[in-house]
Amino acid sequence: MAADPLAAELWGAEPPRDCPLCPRLVEYRMENRAAHPEWWNGPAPSWGDPSGRLLVMGLAPGRQGANRTGRPFTGDYAGVLLYDTLSKFGFANGRFKARTDDGLELYDCLVSNAVRCAPPGNKPLPVEETTCRQFLTKRLQAASDLKAIVCLGDVSRKNVLKALGYKANAAPPGHGTEFQAGPIRIWSSYHCSRLNTNTGRLTPAMFEDVFSRVRAYLDAAG
Repeated sequence: MAADPLAAELWGAEPPRDCPLCPRLVEYRMENRAAHPEWWNGPAPSWGDPSGRLLVMGLAPGRQGANRTGRPFTGDYAGVLLYDTLSKFGFANGRFKARTDDGLELYDCLVSNAVRCAPPGNKPLPVEETTCRQFLTKRLQAASDLKAIVCLGDVSRKNVLKALGYKANAAPPGHGTEFQAGPIRIWSSYHCSRLNTNTGRLTPAMFEDVFSRVRAYLDAAG
């Protein structure tokens, strides 16, 4: 059954558990539910402090990561470097153990994804990015205290820019770049995936450098 896009506009910043908007992602969700009914298998909700000044934005849930656990960057390798780094710079407290009952808490920080449902092959289609962007847009509109966004990967950066009303190429690509979008400073980082860290494209030092600058920026902003 086709989804009613007008009804979707009423859902707010988080999609419903059985969001019907992207047929390919719905089909993949149902395949995963059949194979693993104990998994979350739904749109991964944003997690952390909704009034936080920092938003960390990924691209989409991994099949065995947030799609399995229901928490962004939880269940696969990418969360290890992300949450360890957030802890180092005062945005998280507790020990990340890649499960939702690990006791980890975020401070002044929210973590989310541009596309909320797990895509086949970890690659959402452009139409799926566009369809899901309404939730990102409303999440940004609801974040009245937001001052900084760290985009993990180039596709994440483009989606954030579009959600803020900019062209996708308004901000420079590449690791460590910055862009002032009105009252919000945007940082770009290579994604903290196992592939990027194993190949040396992203090192812990490179990743920490981005969050060190974010920390200094927010401390100066008060």
